[in-house]
Amino acid sequence: MKSACLIAGACVVLTLAAQPRFSLTIDNIMRGPGLYGYEPRNVRWSGDGKRVYFQWKRYNDSLLEELGTYVVGRDGAGLRRLSDEEMPLAPPAQGMVLSRDEKWGVYTSGGDLYLYEVDADKARRLTKTGEAEGAAHFGRDARRVAFTRANNLYVLSLEDGMIEQLTDIRPPGSRVEGEEKKAPENQEYLKKDERELLEAVRERAKKREEDEAKRKRANARKPFVLQQRQTVAALQLTPDEKHVIVRVTEAGTDAKRTIVPNFVTESAFTEPIDTRVKVGDPPGRTRLAVVTVASGEWKWVEPEPKDRTMTPLNVVWSRDAARAVFFARAADNKDRWLFALDVAGAKTRQLFHEHDEAWIQGPRLFSLGWLADDRTLWFQSERSGYSHVYALPYDGGEARALTQGKWEVQAARLSRDRSKFYLTTNEAHPGEQHFYVMPADGGDRVKVTGLPGQHEAEVSPDGGMLANVHSTANRPPELFVMENRAGAQMTQVTKSPAPEFSTYPWTAPPVVTFKARDGAEVYARLYKPEGYRKGGPAVVFVHGAGYLQNAHKGWSSYAREYLFHHLLMERGYLVLDMDYRGSAGHGRDWRAGIYRHMGGKDLEDHVDGVKWLVKEHGVDPKRVGLYGGSYGGFITLMAMFTQPDVFAAGAALRPVTDWAHYNHPYTSNILNLPQKDAEAYKKSSPIYFAEGLKGALLIAHGMVDVNVHYQDSVRLVQRLIELRKENWEFASYPVEDHGFVQPASWADEYKRILKLFEANLKAAPEAGRRR
Repeated sequence: MKSACLIAGACVVLTLAAQPRFSLTIDNIMRGPGLYGYEPRNVRWSGDGKRVYFQWKRYNDSLLEELGTYVVGRDGAGLRRLSDEEMPLAPPAQGMVLSRDEKWGVYTSGGDLYLYEVDADKARRLTKTGEAEGAAHFGRDARRVAFTRANNLYVLSLEDGMIEQLTDIRPPGSRVEGEEKKAPENQEYLKKDERELLEAVRERAKKREEDEAKRKRANARKPFVLQQRQTVAALQLTPDEKHVIVRVTEAGTDAKRTIVPNFVTESAFTEPIDTRVKVGDPPGRTRLAVVTVASGEWKWVEPEPKDRTMTPLNVVWSRDAARAVFFARAADNKDRWLFALDVAGAKTRQLFHEHDEAWIQGPRLFSLGWLADDRTLWFQSERSGYSHVYALPYDGGEARALTQGKWEVQAARLSRDRSKFYLTTNEAHPGEQHFYVMPADGGDRVKVTGLPGQHEAEVSPDGGMLANVHSTANRPPELFVMENRAGAQMTQVTKSPAPEFSTYPWTAPPVVTFKARDGAEVYARLYKPEGYRKGGPAVVFVHGAGYLQNAHKGWSSYAREYLFHHLLMERGYLVLDMDYRGSAGHGRDWRAGIYRHMGGKDLEDHVDGVKWLVKEHGVDPKRVGLYGGSYGGFITLMAMFTQPDVFAAGAALRPVTDWAHYNHPYTSNILNLPQKDAEAYKKSSPIYFAEGLKGALLIAHGMVDVNVHYQDSVRLVQRLIELRKENWEFASYPVEDHGFVQPASWADEYKRILKLFEANLKAAPEAGRRR
């Protein structure tokens, strides 16, 4: 069945005829999802394949209301929201673990255990306790469920309901019977003398010792007391239930956490928010241990090379439960290893290693699984320069590429019968994301999705259907169902935007390319007003980072900015939005192009983009501005301070001003440690270049930002004051975190951005306007 919305834009045409055109104002567009709707998330099939569940809410639902759980039939009919009572009994959005025969699933919801019957799509509650249960998984069969509670592992028998504790892990400082701490010499003397002198004391001591001996005989498991700063990160029962694999984290010594003051509170008092440490503070570490269930004996797993600090990830078992493997990454993230684990001996064997002089990353970096023979592993790697799927023999040998080319596999998973791979790649175009099917041993891929844009597809258990979240540059993400075959038509399930959204002719900006100074091809979205004439103004938008792509043909995660660019076009501005060096979607070399110098090649790409706009589109080189948030705010500052003759005005939103004050996981990968690579930090931090400011600058920051701290902007403000700079403005938002929530805050911020551009880049009267 064809969706009416897919036939020649019929939905848009009909809506345009029925309603007045949407008024493009800051207040209107900064309604955000209240205008363009909420994206369907956490899409999953019922075990019997008859229904699709997902998280969603309507555009007119309360701003602070959480996403609800919705269900729809396999044919796209019968959409409804589950009640609060039904929600825990639906397949969970995340965290369900299937039994080896895939007939049962187990998960936790609200701190209690639930058992899910796959073929019947039915769940039942197993526990209702005051203590939270978590990390549910099956033991040696589908009749015993392992779970964590208070940092220990337990199993629940589904036959008689009996719960058995399998580990005895105790917090730091706990007392262990029979291992009493020896008192000072004088106290030990008095204790001994009292026992020898008084019969009542001797009898009580003897009874206590006999009771302790009985308890030890009844439970011979040796307790394990964690050391100071140690916590249990994960507990995993081996399939034979003889051992428990424990991940233990140990916090760094003398690490100092930043406090963010929260000024607007229910108590009316300023309340501190404890956040994170800064990069370079003493890092913690994670270790793997094997615990013998019967005895409680602990053996630490010590992979080679022992001189490298590494973080082990969760162990992945073959389906026949005969082999176990795990990934580990180096603390400096320049290496990763794949190890086989001999559980009984707590020994490892290296299966695979890769090194990157910059840092290891890429899509689904730690995806790991077993092919059908249970002796071959598959995973993703950027070793060719682009993320691809590899097969690796467990018994030894080289990794073999199952996919290859100058494009990325952005997601991969095996079919239920392990005969084929389901892939999401951008091989059709760097800005398109499509779903493919490929034999499990590699070979020709069949492209299933056809419409341009981005597709995120979930396959039904029988492999016959897809639940597909699809978007284009001018159509927000919607859920569709379709057959899992090339050329199949999609049936639309959700309609997310408010009705007025469709009354405006939102454009699908073309994805263009231009050459950077080093010959590299830069992809970008171009927003160009109709009738744009030479000598007009331009704005460059800088997307944020954390490894992100925005020059694509799907709906942007920067949706408000997408709408704002239309407002700028109506006022005669040309807008360029590029995937600069460091962006996702373009391979390893592009990703690592910012190593040891953020604000280097990535800023050069923006300068080269402006030169291209001047040459190819006639932009006035003296009337170019830029703006962006987070990493985009950082680039804006670097541009305004180091390229003042290129950019006349800039708005830096929630910007990093000094990378030595940002977090460890992100920053240390790219710039190493500040105490060891001070040069990289200083040449990458805008605060050291503030004396170069010439143009007009707006800085905006949420005051309860726990990601890029408000302190970052405050320190820069003090630097600008000391430099006696005058052409800047600082806007603070008392209730906002890194990502704003309140429409009023969004609107205030973007009115200031528009005012900045209008005052400093004002388009000439004859400049074109978008009709």
